Amino acid sequence: MNRIDPYRAAVLFTLNHFPNCHGALLAGSVVRGEGTETSDLDIVIVDSNLQSAYRESFIELGWNIEVFVHNLSSYKDFFKSDCERARPSLPKMVSEGIVLKDSGIIEAIKQEAKDLLVKGPEEWSAETIRIKRYFITDALDDFIGCSVRAEEIFIANTLAELVSEFVLGTNRQWIGTSKWILRSLRNYDEKFADLFVDAFDVFYKTGDKNRIIVMVDDILQQFGGRLFQGFSLGK
Repeated sequence: MNRIDPYRAAVLFTLNHFPNCHGALLAGSVVRGEGTETSDLDIVIVDSNLQSAYRESFIELGWNIEVFVHNLSSYKDFFKSDCERARPSLPKMVSEGIVLKDSGIIEAIKQEAKDLLVKGPEEWSAETIRIKRYFITDALDDFIGCSVRAEEIFIANTLAELVSEFVLGTNRQWIGTSKWILRSLRNYDEKFADLFVDAFDVFYKTGDKNRIIVMVDDILQQFGGRLFQGFSLGK
């Protein structure tokens, strides 16, 4: 089935499945102008009559559709939990979303989302930084000492996630996963994001670990360097 216009598809889907909802938004890559052949439609539904939030997937109108359904309190709970883990998935969807239906509640909800995104995540405590330093050090030592190519690849993956989280977290930036790791890094500092990608790209292509090691040590040095001696957890 050929795809129809994403906005029209989202409107029709909402009319068919949630005709009595109080508000609906189309979000995701198609809204940001980043849609690809495999992009789906992310639709946020707000209905005050629902007992609890849920998520559901559909294939309709030529589109894969992910629907995130909330009542007037559940979205606040998700906003809060997303911000506490520094991955504001729902606030981002709501803030960027295009209105499909509105009974007069959407603008206030969108403003809540925008305010949270501007505020940013909570500052990391000294203890959080200490713990993160230790686990990065542990992964870096494994990476340096490993001589099995297959294992090196997976250690590098872990190191990339830990280091990206550390850089963003220590600078009160929102944290990403998967493709959002790079997007979050670019949003923070494009020059550093390029350095980060280049270091791992060189390793994956050639096996040369040096750029990753130097980069990670430079990052950790700002907070006291690698941490192993004297570290304890739960003592």
